[in-house]
Amino acid sequence: MPHDHGIDPQSGDRRVGVAIWANGLLTVAQIVGGILSGSLALIADAIHNFSDMASLVIAFGARKIARRPADAKMTFGYGRIEIVAALINYTSLIIIGMYLVYEGAMRFADPPQIEGWTVVILGCIALAVDTLTAMLTYSMQKGSVNIRALFLHNLSDALASVAVIVGGVLILLYDIRWVDPAITIGIAAYILWLAFTEIGGPIRTLMLGSPPDVDIDAVIAAIEDIDGVEELHHAHFWQMQEHQAALDTHVVIEDARWDDLETLKKKIKARLEEEFGISHSTLEFERSCDKHEEATRYGHE
Repeated sequence: MPHDHGIDPQSGDRRVGVAIWANGLLTVAQIVGGILSGSLALIADAIHNFSDMASLVIAFGARKIARRPADAKMTFGYGRIEIVAALINYTSLIIIGMYLVYEGAMRFADPPQIEGWTVVILGCIALAVDTLTAMLTYSMQKGSVNIRALFLHNLSDALASVAVIVGGVLILLYDIRWVDPAITIGIAAYILWLAFTEIGGPIRTLMLGSPPDVDIDAVIAAIEDIDGVEELHHAHFWQMQEHQAALDTHVVIEDARWDDLETLKKKIKARLEEEFGISHSTLEFERSCDKHEEATRYGHE
């Protein structure tokens, strides 16, 4: 389920919808303006804005799908679709960034004539739209990796628009045409840095990596500290969704405490949730005399 920190889902959907339309109109204006002015930086910013619009559409659909209840086809529910959407959006940023580096490098050889006023005017419009979109998604991005990908898209757009405006001013004042491809490469470098920095989170979740904010060793130590618990092995820590940590593990119980199994299970689950926020746990219990020999602490080898 999406987490919008105090914003109801319908209101959040409206915000994303407004951002989609604003970025769509801006993309068309920038592409036309970039062609008429000859500015690659403006077209680069337009392509980035188009990727934002596509990202917004993907995120919008993902938010809707994530609210579906679990069913026979998806017994864990549909919440992870937002993680997939974030991965798609960051991957698109990487592809776009690499393309812009190539195009910018090609233009260094023969910088074209550029209409500075067109660049400056459309750059200012783009900055206004990017700032609006960033404001619409700012409060929502704190609780959703899906919306955070959108917010970072638009934040990078706003900074790119500032760079485009500066480039247009330099072209108007000093006719420095090489500044346009230079700014393009600068925008691309920032896009790539942003995408590579953030893409690890969605990949980690989809790879069933351990929750980054949970101290795994501390969890195991806390459970093994419960009277009657001998050890844990075959532990699997993962995230069902972005904000829902889970644990599957084997728990070895002392032979003398086997009759207290239900009480021990309640204690373990209560400690997991109260101290570590792990609300979903699947526990398989073993008697000390029948435990797996040479079992690994993590995984199932």
